[in-house]
Amino acid sequence: MTSINTVSHCALVTARQGFSHAVGIGLSGLVVPARGMPGCLHFSVQRSQCDEHLWQVAGVWSDQEAMRAWFTSPSMQVFSDLLQDMLVSSLDVHTFSEPGIERAASAA
Repeated sequence: MTSINTVSHCALVTARQGFSHAVGIGLSGLVVPARGMPGCLHFSVQRSQCDEHLWQVAGVWSDQEAMRAWFTSPSMQVFSDLLQDMLVSSLDVHTFSEPGIERAASAA
């Protein structure tokens, strides 16, 4: 039996008035690098349908080490840049894990 322990993150980013387009461009630049990272199972950047200033950045990773590698990658500089350039009014990041699910290891 092997234990499957995927982890995920969700960042809610609120752009300041007049900067949503610029924030979207910056965040969209994360998609290709994230999807190319080892252990990336899913990664997306989405804009809220109800609030044009609210963006969601979400990723699902094969394990904690894969997510940690993403968080320490050079691509994450975009968040510092957005904050430093005062383009966002809030940034709320959460990480999640699911309880280990026992599955029989499949023969290769």
